[in-house]
Amino acid sequence: MVTVEVHGDPCRRTKCLFDEFECSVLLAMRYLVHARVKPDCANRLLEAIRSEKLGQGSVAEGEYLRNMHDARVGEDGAVRWVEVCYCPAPLQEERPYWEEYFDLTKVQDAHDRGKCRDQNGTEPWACGDCDCTERLEQKLKDRGQPFLESLNSKKR
Repeated sequence: MVTVEVHGDPCRRTKCLFDEFECSVLLAMRYLVHARVKPDCANRLLEAIRSEKLGQGSVAEGEYLRNMHDARVGEDGAVRWVEVCYCPAPLQEERPYWEEYFDLTKVQDAHDRGKCRDQNGTEPWACGDCDCTERLEQKLKDRGQPFLESLNSKKR
């Protein structure tokens, strides 16, 4: 089951960059993703990361590798990372790539919409390298252990 928590109105009318979705609303969203590696998928995930094929074919291709590099795993086994997404639905474009390896257990809005420069129109596409993403990722670094270390140690 996936829980999506979105506060405020995150929509901004514009032409969608993802033509295959035929959308008229573009969302600049930052999510905190909670997931668990599916049983028997750890080795395939690790190989996809090592070979840099994770997310291949997606418009966000390189972002998947960055997400895994920055992801943290908690004592409960849940993997967490910050995902920047511009789709009209949470992780619409990314979901099939993640769900090949993960059960997504929670996807939540990860920042204060009132302070979002993309949202208020002062800086289009600001979420891609916004300093609040950096702050949120810094907070994650203090929790759990690096996901890739954990994944490497479980390789069979």
